[in-house]
Amino acid sequence: MEEEIKDMHYLKLLSKSFPTIAQASTEIINLQAILSLPKGTEHFLADIHGEYEAFHHVLKNASGNIRRKVYEIFGNEMRESEKRELCALIYYPEQKLELIKEQETNMKEWYLITMQRLLRICSDVSGKYTRSKVRKVLPPDFAYIIEELLHESNNDDIDKTAYVNTITETIISTRRADDFIIAMSNVIQRLIIDKLHILGDIYDRGPGAHIIMDTLQDYHNWDIQWGNHDVLWMGAAAGNEACICNVIRLSLRYGNLATLEEGYGINLVPLATVAMELYGDDPCTAFLPKMEAGNEMDEKTTMLTARMHKAITVMQFKLENQLFKKHPEWKMQDRDLLSKIDYDKGTCNIDGKEYKMKTCNFPTIDPNNPNELSEEEQVLIKRLKRSFVVSEKLHRHIGMILSHGCMYKVCNGNLLFHASVPLNEDGSMKEVQVYKNYYKGKDLLHHVGMFIRSAFQDDTEPEEREYARDYFLYLWAGPDSPLFDKSKMATFERYFLSDKETFVEDKGAYYTLRNKPEICDSILDAFEVTGENRHIINGHVPVHVSSGESPIRADGKLMVIDGGFSKPYHDETGISGYTLIYHSRGFQLVQHDLFTTRRDAVEKGTDIKSTTMIVEMSSHRMMVADTDKGDTIRRKIYDLQQLLYAYRHGLISER
Repeated sequence: MEEEIKDMHYLKLLSKSFPTIAQASTEIINLQAILSLPKGTEHFLADIHGEYEAFHHVLKNASGNIRRKVYEIFGNEMRESEKRELCALIYYPEQKLELIKEQETNMKEWYLITMQRLLRICSDVSGKYTRSKVRKVLPPDFAYIIEELLHESNNDDIDKTAYVNTITETIISTRRADDFIIAMSNVIQRLIIDKLHILGDIYDRGPGAHIIMDTLQDYHNWDIQWGNHDVLWMGAAAGNEACICNVIRLSLRYGNLATLEEGYGINLVPLATVAMELYGDDPCTAFLPKMEAGNEMDEKTTMLTARMHKAITVMQFKLENQLFKKHPEWKMQDRDLLSKIDYDKGTCNIDGKEYKMKTCNFPTIDPNNPNELSEEEQVLIKRLKRSFVVSEKLHRHIGMILSHGCMYKVCNGNLLFHASVPLNEDGSMKEVQVYKNYYKGKDLLHHVGMFIRSAFQDDTEPEEREYARDYFLYLWAGPDSPLFDKSKMATFERYFLSDKETFVEDKGAYYTLRNKPEICDSILDAFEVTGENRHIINGHVPVHVSSGESPIRADGKLMVIDGGFSKPYHDETGISGYTLIYHSRGFQLVQHDLFTTRRDAVEKGTDIKSTTMIVEMSSHRMMVADTDKGDTIRRKIYDLQQLLYAYRHGLISER
């Protein structure tokens, strides 16, 4: 082995962590044992779109994984209603305990039974981890007690049974039972999922993207593959004025200003003031907010929102068109439709054909220079931009997205990305320009990710940083953007034209070709994804189940799991979307019906009604040794074996 030891400097550094033969040997034993543990469970979500209540519930119930465990462990031992109540307790322990104490007549008996049941579940879900890892997630107040109970609860020895019973009875007599049950429920939630993958689009449409980000801030292990809506908010945080207008427009469109105002402290009063001055007599029919039934605004608020909506939309088109002119290499100057309006005739010329405009009431547009901001708009965009640039919480959340993710991820034989890998019509990888160079496939997504980061780095050259800041708009709406990949974003047409033929957005080749197994294989090869059972996992495009679409495509090589959390899509898709679970026995795709409320879950024991589809089951139970983590551990073992050789042959001295 002496000839194989090439990096003595590294081994000397390693020896600082393991300074003796005994310590190095112990670590090898520990790592070797970890390889034989079952693979941790991975949880895949996509397209959350600010729907924080549904997100929290799916996180708490692990897409039905906790319910599955309860039913597996207790089978016919418990009535159906009791199992539902136990699940609700694990999801929402504080709220459920308050309700139970109002209804239960014998709390001591209930505490004893419930604690034993929680111990059985916790013992089962902790079986995938070392005792050391379990110990690290236990709450300090109960760490010793829970560890003792988990270790001894399966012991049939009479004395040990008495020992366990004494502990649980003492927890009750010292009035710590509620705290203990809450702690156990949280431990179960923590251990049931080893890693959370979010395939993009935390932001827009729903009211609580900031609440979702606050939740993720404390979540134990997660990553994100950026979506187009996430990148739009990144652009806004970086100071891209067109992105700022888009973010505000979308919030007004769905009547959800909570994330902007309450979450990030964005001051929209200046926009409201300008909107009332400019559009106070305009009915703004095309700009009325899309509100869900039962959550409508009063008439005054509705009209103010619509006028703010129109004001920011006009500014958005002007600022976008300025960037399209600044960057002819984007080939998007045909999207400057403000310059194609005949303001006297009330028509817009698109591809040589005239279309009647719904309105030509644009008090801030100079027909001779339609893309120039008026004085009011110039002052307004400066104030809005400052709000975004100085929002500490927004920048902290964007920092989390940057540090926890990128454009794609390869994990355990699965290629994760939000939307697309741009392809030519023949299925070959399409070259796309990013700044001064062209890239395709894996290189394209990698360099896009690095370029996004450069917009936030102080050491980026000024010219490159300015381009990176502008480039967020291309990623949002560019025809060859891996986050969009359509011929156009027909926002202007949908607001101002009636002819629906102008609404058509032709999808890029990826969206049709990805249904072919050979295309998926070529993409997986390009991203160096190996293994017999490898997959592409996407979000971005809702699966229209009511129209017969399936989330499983290309002979099982592709899974589309647009979460469908966004309420505006529910009527369109017929469901609340999909999530995916990948545990040691294989893949389970979970189809969700509409989530009602947390209150219903607590009081009635209701859950998101989920249908589990077995996508793929392994012929043998997957162990850590079969995963990427297993590869990393084997490399560590090899390094430690080299360190042992160096110790035993006098190449490095023990300390």
